[in-house]
Order: sequence, then structure tokens, then C-alpha cells
Amino acid sequence: MKLLYSNTSPYARKVRIVAAEKHIEVTMVPVVLADPDCPVNDYNPLGKIPVLILADDDSLYDSRVIVEYLDNRTPLAHLIPQEHSARVWVRRWEALADGVCDAAIAAVMEGRRPEAMQDPAIIAKQMGKVERGLQTLNDDLGKNKWCVNNTFSLADIALGCVLGYLELRYQQLGWREQYPNLARHYADMSKRPSFRQTAPVVQ
Repeated sequence: MKLLYSNTSPYARKVRIVAAEKHIEVTMVPVVLADPDCPVNDYNPLGKIPVLILADDDSLYDSRVIVEYLDNRTPLAHLIPQEHSARVWVRRWEALADGVCDAAIAAVMEGRRPEAMQDPAIIAKQMGKVERGLQTLNDDLGKNKWCVNNTFSLADIALGCVLGYLELRYQQLGWREQYPNLARHYADMSKRPSFRQTAPVVQ
């Protein structure tokens, strides 16, 4: 299997961490979406990463589909619970974390437009989603070590990835001071080898 990914994509990082935590061998293929010869469009009609290329050259996308596929490749240490209620809550955490990522990335992209073409209202709207999402994540986590049933799961990986992205792109947000429960969780996640090995690098 091969994973088409970008080092700074929080969604691709989620997949990379799941593969590492599950000890599944995946060949990592970094891509640049802007390159004319980028292979992503050949495997995902939406032209988005991550994309998992299977042994038969078929492909899976997006990150939520890929992590479920990887989690079921081996029965050991399921990151998505088999029990229905716990599974729903883990996927809810993932959905909110990914949604915060969506909003943060939308704000970044708007901010990269020529200054005369930027719409401050769009940036404010997206950052409002980020702030409301972080507050909910912080409140829901509370004093718990892990997000769901005090057991390490995909919920924690998704949360760690969005916080890592904010650390990369929005250091000025000061989220560690505003959301101490999330800061504590991020510190715990940062100790895991899978998290350290996939840390994004400013490009």
C-alpha cells in the first residue's frame, strides 16, 4: 500500500499516525498538489489528499474512510471501538476535530489571497468556527486523560492532529492558554512516537 500525502496536511497526518499505531506497513509518498505531474488526480477525482493506493491499484479517500480501513486490517488495539455507543462518540470527536481543521484551513487559504481580494468577513466566520469548536473540545475533554472512555482512540489522534495544525499555522491564537485541557492532552500526545515522527514542518 502507498499513501499519497503532504507533510503539513492534518488529515494525512491522522492516517499516518493510525498506520504507525497499528504497525501497518505503508509506503509514504509525499506529493505537491500544485505540481503538474502530481499523481493525486489519477487516484482521487477530487484531487485531494490523503489517498491510499491499494495493492490492486485501487484507491481509498478521504481520511475517515482510510483510517477505518486501516483499523480493520488487524484485530489488535482497535482505535475505532467495536461497541456501537463508544464508536459513535469517537467518530463525533473526529468529526468536530476535522471540522475545526476545515475552518482553520479555509481561513489560511483566504489569508493567502492578494490583500485587496481578501474578505475579512470570511476569515472571521471561519475563525469563529475554530474558536467555538476548540471551546467545545476543551469542555468535553474536561480533566479526562483521553477523549472517550479514558481509552486512547482515533478521537485522540484526530484531536492531536488539529492541535498540531494550529500550532503550525496559528501560534498567534494562543490556544494553549485559552484551552488548558487541550494543552494537557496535546502534551501527552506529543510524547507518543507516532505523533513525534509525523510532526509537520513549516514549508
